[in-house]
Amino acid sequence: MNSPLPGHSAPRASFDAPLAMLAQCHDRAGAQVSTLRRLLEHLPAHGADTQARDAATAVMRYFDIAARDHHADEEHDLFPALLEAMAGSDAVCLRQLTDTLRGEHRQLEALWHALRPQLSAIAAGSAAGLDERAVDALIRGYQSHIEREDGELLPLAARLLDATALAHMGQAMRTRRGIQAE
Repeated sequence: MNSPLPGHSAPRASFDAPLAMLAQCHDRAGAQVSTLRRLLEHLPAHGADTQARDAATAVMRYFDIAARDHHADEEHDLFPALLEAMAGSDAVCLRQLTDTLRGEHRQLEALWHALRPQLSAIAAGSAAGLDERAVDALIRGYQSHIEREDGELLPLAARLLDATALAHMGQAMRTRRGIQAE
């Protein structure tokens, strides 16, 4: 995260600062798509060597678990909390934003599911190539999505959500991951 969200200056986010945690998830997603780009460049020269297999396994672990939970955090907790905090015409604009982001989540998940079998084969050492167009589509999709969420959604949430809503959201995020409250 380039700069912390207002009111969240801690270097490491926690479930007690769910907006900062969501922003850090964006950073991790960005790191994973960067790994995909490097893997795409690595494979022609080195094949499915140990580095490639480890990278493919790490990317799969992130998108299979963390990205799925992150989308659920936003769709089941953040979006409804924001809509509840808004009134009148502002709610219409926010609903359009959250509907757009929800649609992007489905598109990103579809792109991921198309790419995952290739990474699984690399992780198993049985393939040494990735579809460059599929990787580029996932990278562009995540970059655009993260920019919208970091530039519009999270600042809006930081401004509108009170401590009670944030605490509820943090608890829901813990529960989704099977983590007990600290």
